[in-house]
Order: sequence, then C-alpha cells, then structure tokens
Amino acid sequence: MNNDYIKVGMADLNVASAPAVLTTLGLGSCVGIALYDPAIQLGGMAHIMLPDSTQIRNNENEAKFADTGVKALLSIMEAKGAKRHRLVAKIAGGAQMFSFPNMDESMRIGVRNTIAVKSLLELYKIPLLGEETGENYGRTIELHTETGKLVVKTIGHGIKEI
Repeated sequence: MNNDYIKVGMADLNVASAPAVLTTLGLGSCVGIALYDPAIQLGGMAHIMLPDSTQIRNNENEAKFADTGVKALLSIMEAKGAKRHRLVAKIAGGAQMFSFPNMDESMRIGVRNTIAVKSLLELYKIPLLGEETGENYGRTIELHTETGKLVVKTIGHGIKEI
C-alpha cells in the first residue's frame, strides 16, 4: 500500500504524479474536483467552497471558488505535462448539510457548487466520468494517481469507488 498521501485542504488545490494519493477531508457543501491525465498518471484535486469569485469581495484565494479554482488547477496540470484533451474528471461533495423551511436559493451552496463545477467542466470540454454529490452528509475523497480511481468515504453511507 502506497503511503504517499498528499492532503488538499479546504479552499486548496494540489497536483501529483503516481504513485501519490491526493486526499481532501470534510466535503460538506464543498465540492472536491479530481482531474486525471491517464497517459502520464498525473492527478489534480481542488476543494471548492463557493461557486463564483465575482460575487465575493475577498476573493484572492483562487482555489476557494469554482470559476478560478478549476482554471488554476488546469493551468498547473498543463504546466506539468497534462493535455486537456486527455483529462477526465470526477467530483464529490455538494451536500445540503442544513435545511430550513423557506430556504432561498442562495443558501443552497452545495447544489450551486455542483452546478458551477459541472458547467466549467463542460466549458473546458473535460468529460465527467463519475460523481457522488448531493444528499446531506459529508465525504472524504482520495484520488489514486496510478489508476485514476476516486475513493469516496462517508460516515454511515459506506465507501464508493468512482
């Protein structure tokens, strides 16, 4: 078993080559994006907190937002030899952790994050091969750069591989 785990914090991103495993903990309404170039076994992961940097004044952290985080992750991966036409994506998270009667759309951060990430993947023409999103529970994910498998761990809902 490979012990080369690289943590990706909240509002953070990282890129690694095989045999590393990129992991991020505590995806609630946040969305974890895993990009993978199978030809060179290069993986990238971003822990996205919010859908759109243009709606927030304090937006210096690119990794915090879907619009700037996906773009930054792509740039780093391409600088390390990834080719956009070979990239594939998997996502997890986007949960609705809390629910209130008459909750307006702006409070549905998980859904908004998921929609933002999917539309960006479409914009960049990166196929989404799998997802484990929505519901009302948190997730931890691991991207295995040797295989491109994304392991999604939950409390009370088991472990899935996508």
